[in-house]
Amino acid sequence: MNKKNAIINRVKRMVALLLCALMLAAFGCNGGAKNPTASFRKLSAAPRAKDEVEIKQPDETFTRTHAAFMIDIFKNGLKKGENSLVSPVSVLTALAMTANGARGETLSEMRKTLSRGLEGEELNAYLAAYLEQIVNDESAKIEIANSIWFRENAVARKANPDAPQAFTPNKEFLQTNADIFGADIYAAPFNKATVNEINNWVNEKTDGMIDGIIEELDPLAVMQIINALTFDAEWRTKYTKEDQISKGEFTAYGGRKRNVKFMFSEEKSYIQFSDAEGFIKPYKGGRFAFMALLPNEGVDIYDFIDGLNGENLLHIIDNARERAVYAKMPKFSFEYEVSLVDALKAMGMQTAFDAKLADFSGLGESVYGNIAIANVLHKTYIEVGEQGTRAGAVTSVMPAPQSAAEAPVRITLDRPFMFAIIDMQTRLPLFIGALTDPS
Repeated sequence: MNKKNAIINRVKRMVALLLCALMLAAFGCNGGAKNPTASFRKLSAAPRAKDEVEIKQPDETFTRTHAAFMIDIFKNGLKKGENSLVSPVSVLTALAMTANGARGETLSEMRKTLSRGLEGEELNAYLAAYLEQIVNDESAKIEIANSIWFRENAVARKANPDAPQAFTPNKEFLQTNADIFGADIYAAPFNKATVNEINNWVNEKTDGMIDGIIEELDPLAVMQIINALTFDAEWRTKYTKEDQISKGEFTAYGGRKRNVKFMFSEEKSYIQFSDAEGFIKPYKGGRFAFMALLPNEGVDIYDFIDGLNGENLLHIIDNARERAVYAKMPKFSFEYEVSLVDALKAMGMQTAFDAKLADFSGLGESVYGNIAIANVLHKTYIEVGEQGTRAGAVTSVMPAPQSAAEAPVRITLDRPFMFAIIDMQTRLPLFIGALTDPS
């Protein structure tokens, strides 16, 4: 046992899951076997017919339970002083896939963290319906892809077909994720070629916005569970006139001045509450919209974000009112990368990362020992310009009549602000970010 613990302590836990990719590593007494050269095998865990998969259309229960998770993962995934962007939908999908292989206390903690205690079958049913709903909505181009890669000891199998694999996946786990999430299943040697193949998959599924998710695989890694999500939508009203683009100054976090290009528009949905104001700018079709929240002068952007929760985020969206807004927004693009391990631990998912306590027995069996999550890596990209918005993630949202005499509000996003891409039907954010420096 001492030898086993010593090896556990020497194991370096590395990057894994994608905007979410999860690297699930086995920890035990056998050490890391060298990865042989072998070809990839795409397995035939074909999803069942859609009418055979239980679905549950998103309702207020789905919205309220997941709004809490979505704002919390953004808050805990921030890097202070940096532009930040998280896709809560991508993270939720990748972790829901992983939870299908969790058991006992590990599963209980994951349910509480992801959906405030919804049963796994209910979460699967909600997500299956929701993901299909947004992908099929014609108002924006949204693409979602999922894959599961597991280690296969190809050399041992070639020499002796009856030899045990380094890792034997649970067929029910693979089939469930193929049924619910359309996950592609790959058996791979987990060598450098596997790294390249995974990164090529990520690059393809994010339309080139994210060129890869990992640089190397942990010697004891047995699985990668990956979600990729892309969003591409045109503004309902584009910035097409010369007088809509102007140069100006943005005060970055910390006080530095940046010269940027501002895009001017007149919006009709105004947000105002105690310590911030903002606006909602719709994309073509109306289901999705860009929401900007500018903290009041003197209010630190991170203090403002820290005070948000799922309930007041929904309240903000629900209470946007019709009023003219002369809005100026900087043209910007950036990419972001973060490990979400500490964020998820802070949100209550402790056991899943503990090599001694984690129970992923529904995932499969490893000759290396017990399986735990080594890392949850999230990468994102966003580009906001004159025509619309492109965003990608890999792991991986009642106006009242107003007096016409009320003067238009002027909002210039010339200092750090929070933003989100909102599904206006459910009021849930597909992406949430903070722009602190547009340079």
